[in-house]
Amino acid sequence: MNISKAEYVISSPTVQKCPQTSEAEYAFIGRSNVGKSSLINMLTNRKGLAKTSAMPGKTILINHFKINDSWYIVDLPGYGYAKRSKKEQEKLTEMIRGYILGREQMVNLFVLIDSRHTPQRIDLEFIQWLGENGIPFSIVFTKADKQSRTRTQENVAEFLRTLKKEWEELPPHFITSSETRMGKEELLEYIDSINRSLD
Repeated sequence: MNISKAEYVISSPTVQKCPQTSEAEYAFIGRSNVGKSSLINMLTNRKGLAKTSAMPGKTILINHFKINDSWYIVDLPGYGYAKRSKKEQEKLTEMIRGYILGREQMVNLFVLIDSRHTPQRIDLEFIQWLGENGIPFSIVFTKADKQSRTRTQENVAEFLRTLKKEWEELPPHFITSSETRMGKEELLEYIDSINRSLD
């Protein structure tokens, strides 16, 4: 699949304020600074579509981008950003959960994991919560260009092994790099296959 058109639509403070549409939505989430905006820009071939920042925790709204006039990419706030106040963190958690649990248009949630790290408790707990709530999701390992291929493969394997202790069947996973565009075609093909199954 080729993305020929990608446009910013709206930023919403709550799921209730999200666009009233029936088109499929693919949401992206991960810990702060995992490379979410860079990945969205890479997938859409638009350098400044999603705002990237060296400062973690920049996304604090639910951002909708319309793709090829037929479906949406949704950029969700990152979780686990420690420098926010407790009240701010609770508000963001409520917003994220409200969207994930309440947005019928969301057909898949892409959970981004930094491939440079060994399994982090916050990611594992979030994935466990998704499983308990029956949320359809896939895992996207990011920043594969920042280390050797062998190291990436080892970290991904360790993460999947850790998940296997709790999960009978593992979710689909992708290894990506926004710099080298690794994983772009596989991710877009996956989205395309879901879109086709919905027609």
